[in-house]
Amino acid sequence: MLVGSIPASARDSSARKVGRGAANLTLGVLALPGEIIETTRSSGIFVGATWGFVKGVAMFVTTEVVGVWEVLTCPFETPPGFKPILEPEFPWGYFYEGRSAGRITSRRAESGSAAVR
Repeated sequence: MLVGSIPASARDSSARKVGRGAANLTLGVLALPGEIIETTRSSGIFVGATWGFVKGVAMFVTTEVVGVWEVLTCPFETPPGFKPILEPEFPWGYFYEGRSAGRITSRRAESGSAAVR
């Protein structure tokens, strides 16, 4: 909710990108329980404990690599507009209520889907 109240120019900036990268580097381990919980909610306890764990380990590694990339490339506008590479954007995004089918629906995605209708 707080992110939604921040103007778009502040949301997508070099400072946000370095903060996102630092968060992914320091708290990327949250992807492990996040994927387990997410998979358990969608497919049941057995699949969550097995496949969710595998997905969590893979996402943990991915989150750490993307964190390094974002910290190193924070002065540069890659990807265009300083957009996040991963969803959820921050590691604690797994634990927000209102997550839909595995990923947070971003405001950018909502505005794009509204134009299609």
